[in-house]
Amino acid sequence: MARIIVTGGSGFIGTNLVEYFCSKNHEVINFDIKEPKNRQFIKNWIKGDVLNKDQVLSCFTEFNPEYVVHLAARTDLDENKSIAGYAANTDGVQNIIDIINTFPNIKRTIYASSRMVCKIDYIPENFDDYCPPNLYGESKVIGEKKVKAYANHDYVLVRPTSIWGPYFEIPYRTFFDTVRKGLFFLPKGNYPKKSFGFVLNTVFQLEKILFEPKENLELTYYLTDYPPLDLKEWADMVSNEFGIKKTRELPMPILKIVSKAGDLLQKIGWQNPPLTTFRLNNLITNMVYDTKSLEKLCGKLPYSLDEGVSMTASWLKKN
Repeated sequence: MARIIVTGGSGFIGTNLVEYFCSKNHEVINFDIKEPKNRQFIKNWIKGDVLNKDQVLSCFTEFNPEYVVHLAARTDLDENKSIAGYAANTDGVQNIIDIINTFPNIKRTIYASSRMVCKIDYIPENFDDYCPPNLYGESKVIGEKKVKAYANHDYVLVRPTSIWGPYFEIPYRTFFDTVRKGLFFLPKGNYPKKSFGFVLNTVFQLEKILFEPKENLELTYYLTDYPPLDLKEWADMVSNEFGIKKTRELPMPILKIVSKAGDLLQKIGWQNPPLTTFRLNNLITNMVYDTKSLEKLCGKLPYSLDEGVSMTASWLKKN
């Protein structure tokens, strides 16, 4: 049994992680500004903001954790004015670093970054090669650099890729909901490979990274399932779960028109149109990451793609 603080434990990955660690009989605290999505774990929740250093210190002092998984962040892509809008991802990370530096009993900390430290079509030469596509990505680059510069403790950086599953929100809940309504279309003849991750496999990977001896670990990992999935195969699986025989396809010129309309709707205030040029580009671009070190560490993942889709569809039908 271990004492674990999960910051951001009321978010998507955090909700699944808190539930998983509790099922393993660990002592778990969810430090988050928001209430848990799963009310069963309200007893594990301490309300707090990573931007409030006194609140963070109070939680750490009272609980005296052995391990920390830092997931707390602003994760939307809506900010387009100033990096200050993502202070949780920069100043919040610095607060966590400063406090953990003063707790020598903490055995390991996992800091969650994002695949968006590089744009989708950019292949970095190494983990210090950055090319963020937006302010959110820039904020995550700053967070990574702060960890590397100031963390005087045992840590691992993780970059979740495109993670999906129970308790998810935008954009992949939108994808499942759009498929469910029969409104999802793939570009005809365009079936890219994607490094996506089912959240319960992600949770399994985080557990491995948290407790593995240091000598067996890399400094940074992309979190994703392996091998990469075929987007059409995945979409067909999701369609089948909702009684739709297969994914519909449209010619690219039509999808480009729809995506431009989505851009316009976004500009006039619709925050989540079904398709924008940003999403269309993500849809048609291969996104494959090197998972050799992750596979060596974690081995076979507990859930297949088919099982993940079935569990997610079942959760959606109930929620």
